[in-house]
Amino acid sequence: MTDQPQKGTLIDDWRRELKKQFTGKQRGDIPRAKMSELPGDVRRRSFDEVNRGLTAEEALTESHRCLDCPSPSCVQGCPVGIDIPSFIKNIERGHILDAAKVLKATSALPAVCGRVCPQEKQCEAVCIYNKMKKPPVAIGYLERFAADYERESGQIAIPEVASANGIKIAVAGSGPAGLSFAGEMAKYGYEVTVFEALHEIGGVLKYGIPEFRLPNKIIDVEIDTLRKIGVKFVTNCIVGKTISFDELKRRGFRALFVASGAGLPNFMGIKGENYNGVMSSNEYLTRINLMGAARDPESDTPVLSGKTVAVVGGGNTAMDSVRTALRVGAERAIIVYRRSEEEMPARIEEIKHAKEEGVEFLVLHNPVEYIADERGRVRRMVLQKMALGAPDAAGRRRPEPIEGVFVEIDVDTVIVAIGVSPNPLIPSSIDGLDTSKKHTVTVDNDTMQSSIPTVFAGGDIVRGGATVILAMGDGRRAAKAMHRKISDGEI
Repeated sequence: MTDQPQKGTLIDDWRRELKKQFTGKQRGDIPRAKMSELPGDVRRRSFDEVNRGLTAEEALTESHRCLDCPSPSCVQGCPVGIDIPSFIKNIERGHILDAAKVLKATSALPAVCGRVCPQEKQCEAVCIYNKMKKPPVAIGYLERFAADYERESGQIAIPEVASANGIKIAVAGSGPAGLSFAGEMAKYGYEVTVFEALHEIGGVLKYGIPEFRLPNKIIDVEIDTLRKIGVKFVTNCIVGKTISFDELKRRGFRALFVASGAGLPNFMGIKGENYNGVMSSNEYLTRINLMGAARDPESDTPVLSGKTVAVVGGGNTAMDSVRTALRVGAERAIIVYRRSEEEMPARIEEIKHAKEEGVEFLVLHNPVEYIADERGRVRRMVLQKMALGAPDAAGRRRPEPIEGVFVEIDVDTVIVAIGVSPNPLIPSSIDGLDTSKKHTVTVDNDTMQSSIPTVFAGGDIVRGGATVILAMGDGRRAAKAMHRKISDGEI
């Protein structure tokens, strides 16, 4: 965020000016705000955040676009149920700190969600403006603005918590599902301890999302708020290995929420996949994001990142990987995707940013083999050309190989970003915990309760790979259900 107002009178002045500017005009006539960005040629070698946020004047203007619908569909489109009209109206009135309080009433991570949530597929997708053939209210931009304003003001509100009830609850994993659950349970008055396998809190928010999209300092501030409402964190502790479920029970924990994510990378099983220089996006991003490989001179963590880097996949993780490759020195960075660009699951914004930074897109191509040099380092990849067939179960046209049509390209690093599978450690370590054929934890969709009454689960360990906000919705829903069942004496 820029142009942070230092005095309420400045906001009041802008509000009066806006009132004059739009007197006699319909709210729908106000153009949607555009967020400023670092130029592509600057940011392709920098980990500075790309999106710069709205100015206070831009945010106030955008808030005036909200039509204050009597039955706001945007709230139903939000997986954590944020009172979107209320926080936007607070911005419109110039009560921005109150807007932040509204966000924090239901979301543990508003500054995070304002940056990485796919609002265009959720709250903004059901904004009434879409029916009017106009751009929806920039809800995500406004969420980020309010959260950033509060942080930069130094007047960070701490959510209200109920009186302590003395009941201990354990959480496995400090990603978005675990953090959301922990925050809700702490507000209910429980003694919550989050056990994290890695040395930093944040889970996929830290190791999976680069700082040019989500700076670590943003995550840390929101985690600090959880600490202030009583959530405890234990790092370097793997539930299911360092400490067992039975040991947690012996230590007095009433129940466990499993939020261990989907950290098992998927590969294609093709020839040459074990060569040096072929790695998963999980390994690549974790080494660079969490351990400073190739970007921190003091880091002792190595990572292979060559001059010609190919990333296989078309999701947000693929975009994160290919854009990271540029920032750590790649001269040529290529997305290889078996469908067309229209079928890519990545956010439109991420594809746009990648192109602006010089990423090449090689669509309708699929790797079938990797070729190495005499030292076992990958040097080429063989790609089969593809064509789009009939739609699959998800509605996307199915990629089909064009028989006998292959191309080869020179590469010295390949990053495979074709999805992840659930972390198997906790499911395999708890006797009687039901799992699916895909090794996800089986839960009741309404309560997130597993086959073991005192074990609940949410996020990627249940979904097998999804968005930050869906994981947070799982955590919030699980907390509500667990609190009710404990209060009723069911567990």
